[in-house]
Amino acid sequence: MRGYQVTFFTEQNRRHEGKPLGEWLMQLAKRLGLQGATMVSATEGFGASGRIHSARFFELGDQPVEVQMTVTEAQAERLFESLRNAAVHLFYVKTAVEFGTLGGE
Repeated sequence: MRGYQVTFFTEQNRRHEGKPLGEWLMQLAKRLGLQGATMVSATEGFGASGRIHSARFFELGDQPVEVQMTVTEAQAERLFESLRNAAVHLFYVKTAVEFGTLGGE
């Protein structure tokens, strides 16, 4: 199949609708019926502002988080429409990919 790998970048302390934004994104993916999503916590990173975000003992809320999804074109359209409707401010990378499953069950 052809589609997109979409990666969203946020921090542990960012919230949307009362939930951590990464968790909210995972739940959105499930509600939209996507095949899956993965949330990864990073040790350190920086964004456009140049400010370092890290998972230090006293600053765990500042920990960088990535949420990755591999989706078809139609799923990508529904995903981004849902994000626009929810007025989520979020940096993302959308890359064209080929994906599938190997082997049997």
